[in-house]
Amino acid sequence: MNKFTIKEENNQLRLDKALANQTELSRSLLTELIRDAKVLVNGEVKKAKYKVQTGDRIDVEIPKDEVLDIVAEDLPLEIVYEDLQVAVVNKPQGMVVHPAAGHASGTLVNALMYHIKDLSSINGVIRPGIVHRIDKDTSGLLMVAKNDKAHESLAAQLKDKSSKRRYLAIVHGEIPNDKGTIEAPIGRNPKERKKQAVVSGGKPAITHFEVLERFLGYTLVALRLETGRTHQIRVHMNYIGHPVAGDPLYGPNKTLTPNHGQFLHAETLGFEHPTTGEFMEFQAEVPEIFAEQLKKLRGQVE
Repeated sequence: MNKFTIKEENNQLRLDKALANQTELSRSLLTELIRDAKVLVNGEVKKAKYKVQTGDRIDVEIPKDEVLDIVAEDLPLEIVYEDLQVAVVNKPQGMVVHPAAGHASGTLVNALMYHIKDLSSINGVIRPGIVHRIDKDTSGLLMVAKNDKAHESLAAQLKDKSSKRRYLAIVHGEIPNDKGTIEAPIGRNPKERKKQAVVSGGKPAITHFEVLERFLGYTLVALRLETGRTHQIRVHMNYIGHPVAGDPLYGPNKTLTPNHGQFLHAETLGFEHPTTGEFMEFQAEVPEIFAEQLKKLRGQVE
């Protein structure tokens, strides 16, 4: 049983909508759970249209995840580094990190299970070895844990912000400031569930950026994360009026062509080795489509 307390910003909303705002569950699933009396409000069954009040205690009986049959697949995978404890891989743009219901193949996890035999079990059978994620259309470096002890060490470094993550992005517009910090809380967009947004009451999120090059209508930036919220860079850059070029969710329709997804690349990854304590740092060149786009943009300003 999962327990929630209705927050003030959801006061007087329908029960299904309020819960959708406060959980990771879809509104359609919540409607079904409410109909099946799997949701209690202050110990009582209510209908989906019930208007919640601040402080209402909600109990939700969430069904267990569907058990997926995850199989190893011989997919191309660039392993940048590997030892007995950890691995670093360069995920191509367009590859989903881990399986989900209805999408159990072709993911980074399927490839890892083929190329790297030992993977940590902390995140279960669906996400073996996965310590952190990047979006499907973001390319670049990810750390992989090969046992649970290594996983705990790498996860702790992400939490205490001692690991290093640097991204490169082409964004819309010409950013006037050479450097800056975006500190704005991120949570689910109350109007569009597939999106995140800067919202009051969201989780703290901090992104640092530095301008590397300016072009006609675009800017190449380096970004460093202090926190790791869902879609953080994409949301923060859109928030300051400079969405990532090619971003299908947060960017404008008119963008760089060809458009194969956002021009966002996890270029640098650094962390302390779980066993030796040595700080290790890795870099990956931007993918070919990213490099070709930079050549085109540079040609416009020459």
